[in-house]
Amino acid sequence: MENKTGKSKAYKIISLVVLVILAILFLFPLYWIITGAFKPAVDIYAQKPVWWPTELVTTNFANLMNKRTAPLWEIRLPFSHLFSGSGEGIALSVGPTVPAVFRWLLNTVFMAVAAMFLTCFTATMAGYALAKKRFRGRSILFGLIICAMALPKQVVLIPLLKEMSAIGLYNTIWAIIFPTVGWPFGVFLMKQFSEGVPGEILEAARIDGAGEWNTFMTIVFPMVKPGVGALAIFTFINSWNDYFMQLIMVSSNTNYTISLGIATLQAETSVDMGMLMAGAALASVPIIIVFLLFQRYFTQGITMGAVKG
Repeated sequence: MENKTGKSKAYKIISLVVLVILAILFLFPLYWIITGAFKPAVDIYAQKPVWWPTELVTTNFANLMNKRTAPLWEIRLPFSHLFSGSGEGIALSVGPTVPAVFRWLLNTVFMAVAAMFLTCFTATMAGYALAKKRFRGRSILFGLIICAMALPKQVVLIPLLKEMSAIGLYNTIWAIIFPTVGWPFGVFLMKQFSEGVPGEILEAARIDGAGEWNTFMTIVFPMVKPGVGALAIFTFINSWNDYFMQLIMVSSNTNYTISLGIATLQAETSVDMGMLMAGAALASVPIIIVFLLFQRYFTQGITMGAVKG
C-alpha cells in the first residue's frame, strides 16, 4: 500500500513538473511579444537576447498609432447596395477620425464576435437536427459535411470570392463573416454533443405540448452549453487568425483587420520589429479576454467530449 502511495506521489510530482515546463514554453512567446512592445530598438536588435527591457518605452505604440488614420466606425448595411441609386452600400453612421489601428481592432473584434455568435447559433440548431431528427437524406447530408471538413480552404476560396462579389459584399467585413457561419466542424461538434441529449426528455416535452423552438431553447441548449462554449472559443480564434481569408476578401484601409493592417504597414516601410510586437500585443488582448470568459465552458466541453462513450 505504501509502495502504491509513493508511486502516486512521484507520478503527481513528475506530472506537475512537466505541466509547468509546457506552460512556460507556451507562455514564453506571449511574454516575449509583450516585453518586446515596450523595449527600445537597441534592446530589440541586440545580439544577445534582452529578457527584460532596460528601459520601458511607448515609442513602438506611438509609431503604430501615427502611421495611418481612419474613421472609428462606419456602419454599412449588408446588401444595401441593392437599394442604393449609386450602387454603393448605405452608411448609417461614420465615427470620428482616429489612428487606423483602433479601427482595425474594432473591425476584427466585430468580425470575430459576429462570426462566433452566428456560427454557434446555426451549428447548434443544425447539430441538433442531424442528431435527433429523422428525415430522408440525413446520412448523406452529414457525410457531405464530413467531406467538407476535409477540403482545404484554398479549394473553395475562388468560388467564395466570386459569390461575395456577386452579392456586393466584397471588401466588407461581412465577406469574412458569412463564409464562417457554415463551418462544417461546428456542425460536427454540436451533433456529437446533441447525441447525448436523452430522447425521453424530448418526447416528454412534446407530450407536455412544448413547441419545437421551446424544446430547443429550454431543454437542448442548456444541455449542450459546454459544447457551445468550446465552439465559441474555436470560432473566435479561427476567425481572428484567418489571415488568408481576410487578405483575399478585404482591400481597403477602413476595412482592414488588425493583422492585415499591421502587415500592410510592414510592407510600406522597413521592418520595425518594435511596432510589429506592439501590434501583436494589442491584438492578443481580446483573445485572452474571450478565453478567460469561456474557459469554464471550454474545459467542460473538452471533458465531456473525452468521456463520451
